[in-house]
Amino acid sequence: MAGTSPPRRTNGRRSASILGSRIARLIFASNLAGLAILIAGAMVLNEMRAGFVASKKQDLIAQAQVFSSLLSDAATTPEPSLNQEAARETLARLNLPDRIRARIFTPSGEMVADSYFLSDAVDVSALPPLREPDWFARMGRDLSEWAGEVFDVFSPRRSAEALRAQTFEEEFRSAARGDAASSQRFSDRGQRVISVALPVQRVSAVVGVLIVEGSDIDEIIRAERVALVPFIGVAVLTAFVTSILLTLVIARPMRRLSVAADRVRSGASARMDLPQLTKRTDEIGDLAVSLQSMTEALIERIEANEQFAADVAHELKNPLTSIRSAVETLERVKDPDAAARLRQVIASDVKRLDRLITDISNASRLEAEMSRLPTEAIDIARFARDIVHTYEVLEDGGQGVQVAFVDDTLGARLLVRGREGPLGQVLRNLIDNARSFSPASGRVEVRLEQAADGPRTLARLIVEDFGPGIPEDKLETIFNRFYTDRPKGTAFGNNSGLGLSIVRQIAATHRGSVHATNRPEGGARFTVDLPAI
Repeated sequence: MAGTSPPRRTNGRRSASILGSRIARLIFASNLAGLAILIAGAMVLNEMRAGFVASKKQDLIAQAQVFSSLLSDAATTPEPSLNQEAARETLARLNLPDRIRARIFTPSGEMVADSYFLSDAVDVSALPPLREPDWFARMGRDLSEWAGEVFDVFSPRRSAEALRAQTFEEEFRSAARGDAASSQRFSDRGQRVISVALPVQRVSAVVGVLIVEGSDIDEIIRAERVALVPFIGVAVLTAFVTSILLTLVIARPMRRLSVAADRVRSGASARMDLPQLTKRTDEIGDLAVSLQSMTEALIERIEANEQFAADVAHELKNPLTSIRSAVETLERVKDPDAAARLRQVIASDVKRLDRLITDISNASRLEAEMSRLPTEAIDIARFARDIVHTYEVLEDGGQGVQVAFVDDTLGARLLVRGREGPLGQVLRNLIDNARSFSPASGRVEVRLEQAADGPRTLARLIVEDFGPGIPEDKLETIFNRFYTDRPKGTAFGNNSGLGLSIVRQIAATHRGSVHATNRPEGGARFTVDLPAI
C-alpha cells in the first residue's frame, strides 16, 4: 500500500558506450597520461640516440679521411713505405681530444703510433681550482650513475674481448686491403666505441692503417638516459596525483554512500541526506539520487503500511463493535421483531466484514503482484475492448446497465507498458463503481483517446456514467482508503471503500495518473492517463 516514489533523475547525455561515461573517461585519461609521457620521452630519446650515433660515425669518418690524407703527404716515402717517425710527429701535431684515439699500424699489424701516448702537453694554468661539488652536482652525479646502472640491466652487452677479437681484426684486414671500414664495438675496459679504419696510401700502395676511435658514446648515452629520468618522475607524479584525484572523486563518495546506507539500515538515521553528492552531474550523483529515492520510497512504503494497518484495524473494529453490541442486546430482547432486526444487523455486519477482508486481501495480493510480475507492451485498445466485452453479457440483476466501448483514436495503435492483471483491475473497479451509481437501464461508457503531455504521448481511458455525479468537495476524497459515500437505499456492506484507492495506486505504479470530474450533462467521469510507448 506504499505511495509513489520520487521520480528518478534521468539524463539525456547518458551513452551506452564505455567512453560515454564521465568517470570512465576520467579513469582512462588518468591512467594513460603517465604512460603517454613515458612513451613520448622514450621515442624522443631513442630517435636522438640513433641520430647521434650515425652523426658521430660520419664525423669520425671525415676526421679519419683528413688524417689519412695528412699521413699520405707527410709520412710516406717514394719507395713506397711509411716513415714511422714522421707518422708519429704528424699524429702528435693533431692534438686530438681525450675521447678521440688515433692509432697507426703497418700493413703487417705492427703499431707505429698511438695518440694516447703522444700527447703530453698539459696547461696547468687553464684548469679551474679544485673545490668540493655542491649538493646539486653530487645529486646529478649519483642520479647519472644510478640511471646508467638501471638501464644497463635492461640492455646487457656481450663480452668486450669477444667483440674486440672479432671486430678489430675484420676492420684491420679490410683497411689493409685498401677499403674503409667502420663499426660500433666495446673496448678492453668495456667502453662503447665507434671505430673507423682507413688505409694510408702512397699513390695506390697501402703503406699503413689508420684506426680512429671515439669513446664518449657511453657518457652521452648515459646522459640521455638520465634525461629520461625527469619524464619518469613526471609520469610517476602524474600517476600519484591522478590516483589521489580518483580516490577523492570516486572512492570517498562511494564510502560516504555506503556509510549513509548503513546508518539507514541500522536505524541511526531515518533518511539519506547527501546534498553534495546529489548535486553532482556524473554517475555517482545519479547513484546518490537513486539511493536517496529508493530510501524515500522504502520509508513511504513503511509509513503507508503502518497507516494501512491502522486504517484496517479501525474499519474492522466498527463492524465487530456493532456485532458485539447486537449480540449482547439480543440476549436481553424478548420481542421477536426486535430480535429479527438485531439478527439482520449481525448478518449485515458479517457481510461487511467479509467484504472488507476480501478487499484487503486483494489489495495486498495486488501489491505483491505488481512488484513481482514483469511489465509488457499492451495494446490498450484491444485490452479495454476485451474487458468491456465481459460486461456486455451480464444481466446485472435486472437493472440492465449497459457498458459500451468507444475508440476515439482514429485507428492509431496505442501501446502502454504495464501488467495486464493490475491494469485490468483498474478498468473493472472504475466500471463497477460507475454501474453501482447508474440508474436502472442506464449506460456506462468506456472511451479511449490519444492525448499529449508535452513531448509524451498518453493513452487516455475515460469511464463515464449517468448517475448523480460526485460532490465538488469530494473529488479527491473519494480516492482515500475506506472512504464510501453511497446514495440512500444502497445495500449496506457491499463496498469497502478500497476500489478507487487501488485504482490510483495502480495508475501511479504505471507512471500514470487518475482524476475525477463531473460531466456537464450529469454523471461522473474518471480519467486515467497512461504513457504510451
